Amino acid sequence: MKTLYATGWACALLALISTVSAGDWPQWRGPDRTDVSTETGLLKSWPEGGPKQLWVYKEAGLGYSGVAVVEGIIYTMGAREDEEYLIAVSVSDGAEKWAVPMGGGLENKWGNGPRGTPTVQDGMVYALGGTGVLVCAEAGTGRIVWKKEMSDFGGKRPNWGFCESVLVDGDKVVCTPGGDKGALLALDKKTGETLWQSSDFQDGAQYASILPIEFGGQRQLVQLTMKTLVGVNPETGSILWKSEWPGQTAVIPTPIYKDGYVYITSGYGVGCKLVKLAAGADPTDVYVNKNMKNHHGGVVLVGDHLYGYSDGVGWLCQDFLTGEIVWNDREALGKGCITYAEGKLYLVDERDGTVVLIDASPEGWKEHGRFTLSPQTEQRSPSGRIWTHPVVSNGRLYLRDQELLLSYDIQAQ
Repeated sequence: MKTLYATGWACALLALISTVSAGDWPQWRGPDRTDVSTETGLLKSWPEGGPKQLWVYKEAGLGYSGVAVVEGIIYTMGAREDEEYLIAVSVSDGAEKWAVPMGGGLENKWGNGPRGTPTVQDGMVYALGGTGVLVCAEAGTGRIVWKKEMSDFGGKRPNWGFCESVLVDGDKVVCTPGGDKGALLALDKKTGETLWQSSDFQDGAQYASILPIEFGGQRQLVQLTMKTLVGVNPETGSILWKSEWPGQTAVIPTPIYKDGYVYITSGYGVGCKLVKLAAGADPTDVYVNKNMKNHHGGVVLVGDHLYGYSDGVGWLCQDFLTGEIVWNDREALGKGCITYAEGKLYLVDERDGTVVLIDASPEGWKEHGRFTLSPQTEQRSPSGRIWTHPVVSNGRLYLRDQELLLSYDIQAQ
């Protein structure tokens, strides 16, 4: 049985790799959902004023949707008037390739529009809008192949809308409608037909996205809700293990996995936890503390250290296995989001759009350039911020502020 699981996991990875180039970013947090890029040949420092801006696309619509980048095309979502759209844009010049209505139209004090990032695989795009409309569309044309609504599966829209970036796992699209019919749902990626729903796991949907892992030769799907960190069998939807979590208000960051350990963190004063997985049993807590209280800007693991913004603490480097703070900085940059590539962290201040490049190092904050995002939207809700996470793909840095999508050249000459 372990051999079959391992073989299935390898096939799923090969299927994903076969459809993208080395620098492509086909889904939320990249090819393996770690937000750690393997790309090389990037600028080690930025000139005054930042790297060269290549183009600005001004029709991305309202919302906080991230970008996926595959074979020269950028995929994202945005609200135009009262409807949400799935949108494709050219990497080379920012020209719109196509835009198709998905349906729905999330209205929210913190900003209208979709939140999740599309997932691209085998010539198809899968995207979940803010109201819970899930579509499968042809990557080349935008033609909708099938459409589902989370409410049809017992899902209840969370306060800030559905924010999950759906996972394509082998022949399945997996997402989190939440609710009494089953928190997790797997659909046939070609037809949209239901394959399973995890009826023994009935937590409500939150805002984190599913992380696929392999532990002990068995493939698992890891998800975090307000109450539970859980590992699920991808073939049946049954629970493999679970661990309690005292979430408050909103649980957002995606879990992180390495070598049999799963790390989670939440804001609103909750903190972080590392658990050690065990074959055939629930995991054990390694540590639980409030050193990292990451709201929604994300955390990345580089080597043995975690990096991200912690409420009340500032930008933070944390030891993965002990949970101890290695360094923190409250002054250099305000709260924001993060990604990693080639030894560097790319940070964005959510309030003023300051973008900073620093070393990903336990030695402390060492800066290599900064600039301010420009232009910035005039359409953002007064309660909103610059919350879309940065993406590095094929020598380009992509930033978004509502309807404005910006591309920067960060390739070393």
